[in-house]
Amino acid sequence: MMKKFIYTIMFAALSLAVSAQTDKVAADSAYVKGDYKAAIEIYESLAANNGESADVYYNLGNAYYKSENIAKAVLNYERALLLNPDDEDIRFNLELARSKTVDKVAPEYKFFLMEWLESIINLLSISAWSVLAVVSFVVMLLTLLLFLFGKSVSTKKTGFIIALFSLFITIFANLSALHRYHYLTERNDAVIMEPSVTAKSTPSNSGTELFVIHEGRKVKISDDSMREWTEIELEDGNKGWIPSSSLERI
Repeated sequence: MMKKFIYTIMFAALSLAVSAQTDKVAADSAYVKGDYKAAIEIYESLAANNGESADVYYNLGNAYYKSENIAKAVLNYERALLLNPDDEDIRFNLELARSKTVDKVAPEYKFFLMEWLESIINLLSISAWSVLAVVSFVVMLLTLLLFLFGKSVSTKKTGFIIALFSLFITIFANLSALHRYHYLTERNDAVIMEPSVTAKSTPSNSGTELFVIHEGRKVKISDDSMREWTEIELEDGNKGWIPSSSLERI
């Protein structure tokens, strides 16, 4: 009975994988033929039903860009970059889409050491960092035994140095995995979907008008506790309330 159940699960998973691959091929074919509407429909279905994929989001961004829906293009490039932050093609196309938006935003300055650290963290996925943390922890334990029970001074010294290095790798790998996890799950960034939106001082149409932003603009969500209104924050620290329907979370 159990074996039959396992086979059923495996067959269902295989069928889903084959179906997803078939849909992906169909979407790619539609895109190549210039049928961007059909490609968008299939890519959107894949993203909704088969889990997140940087490749699908990237292709979806391309299809929207070709359809001149810049806001949706930016949104999907941002989602693709979130999953694969080291991909230069995604970054290039995202900047290309941003160049088509009304609001021109200067890139956020980052200290070069922070950029270097982020580039290292983005080299591996959460699972890869987790595996590295486990492996380095095991190595640390083994080399500690070498340090404690080694018969010669050189053996003890080697064991201690490797154990110390493995401890550093273990800590760094765990922190990197945690950073990637929060980066992927918090998702406090969003993209403006409306041609233009006026931010208000309060979550009400009667609030004072503070500033105007346009479609394709990336903003940070600072308060989403209201159902119909969301407080956003811009790069310069300015905050305001806009209708929740006017943005889409990355």
